[in-house]
Amino acid sequence: MFSLTVRRHFMIAHSLPREAFGPAQGLHGATFVAEVTFRRPNVNDDAIVLDIGAAGGILEEVLADLNYKNLDEHPAFKGKLSTTEALAKHIADAMAAQIQDTADGPALTGIDVVLRENPDAWAGYSLELPVK
Repeated sequence: MFSLTVRRHFMIAHSLPREAFGPAQGLHGATFVAEVTFRRPNVNDDAIVLDIGAAGGILEEVLADLNYKNLDEHPAFKGKLSTTEALAKHIADAMAAQIQDTADGPALTGIDVVLRENPDAWAGYSLELPVK
């Protein structure tokens, strides 16, 4: 399996209003490094997974919808907890929707998103894509 990873950082505000989250129940900020990995069984005719510039550009577009936003007010998280895990799934789903429009998008078999809050803590989500 071949893979390509791109990463960018973004900042959000949110609250996690359940007792399990302790002090994070209140409104607070978080800065994440988003690492998105694209997987496919074979490289294309140019010997790449997909265009690295296109992958980075799509990630920037997806993150622009979240960057400097209060997720408590974001439509995608209305009535939902915006945990790191939920945020990783949201990004994976958004990336999958947009990457399919690229030349190599249909050949991808998976997208993995890792969100790093700091060097010692991160969460992720793996999305398997239908083989076309």
